[in-house]
Amino acid sequence: MTNRGRLLFIALALIWGLPYLLIKVAMSELTPASLVFLRTAIGALILLPFAIIRGNLRALLPRWRPLLLYTVAELAIPWVLLSDAERKVSSSLAGLMVATVPLAGAVISLLSRGRERLGARQVAGLALGFGGVVVLLGFNIGGEGLRPVLEILVVVVGYALGPRIISRSLSDLRTLDVVAASLAICALAYAPLGIAQLPTSLPSIGVLGSVLGLGVLCTAIAFMVFFKLIAEIGPTRATVVTYLNPAVAVGAGVALLGEPFGATTAIGFVLILAGAILATGRARAAGSPVTQ
Repeated sequence: MTNRGRLLFIALALIWGLPYLLIKVAMSELTPASLVFLRTAIGALILLPFAIIRGNLRALLPRWRPLLLYTVAELAIPWVLLSDAERKVSSSLAGLMVATVPLAGAVISLLSRGRERLGARQVAGLALGFGGVVVLLGFNIGGEGLRPVLEILVVVVGYALGPRIISRSLSDLRTLDVVAASLAICALAYAPLGIAQLPTSLPSIGVLGSVLGLGVLCTAIAFMVFFKLIAEIGPTRATVVTYLNPAVAVGAGVALLGEPFGATTAIGFVLILAGAILATGRARAAGSPVTQ
């Protein structure tokens, strides 16, 4: 990997590890619908001009069905559920649970292909990964109930489905065009409810900064960095960044929000990470990092 590739890789790992922290802060004064609207609107306003100037948005029209499905699976449902879940659980726990996306992708791949058989390595990876989830949830959920856990599990499934939709139906289109259009669609869909639920007074500086960080840094800039990273090191190695995001999320939550980090959290994270690497391997080459 070149020095430029290393810098892009580290930058993306850091950027896509921050949304959990920023969502946690924003949820102190905003509703999930308002946050999703603001984040997607900011991202769309930044990326759409590039897509209009350099891309071919008309090519998306015949693919409106898979584009809409991708938007629902990758953005519209996961982002609102993740925001709602972080009202109850820590940003660290949310980030660690989302680390199971590669495991969900492996299971979806198995189920969708019917005849595909798992090897010993994949079976061991799934067992390790889901064992890590059990350890993580068994010792860290407390009295928060099952609702936030179920919400994040839906997020995980959505993040696992998104790359498959891209791969099957949209892979021949410019990624920038797909992402910009998807953000615009999501922003328009959430506009009525998101605007109606905006606070009557100006939010605090911390919340405003979190919203801007999510829209500008974690959405628009993150995708630009991702496109450059793919061009620099290729799509296969670029996907490895997925495994580093949860560590950044945990570090940010512990350092900046004072969230707890115990032995069971560390054990759960190691098991999930090891399981994801074992269970996916070659399969991850065809996917893409999840968009937080």
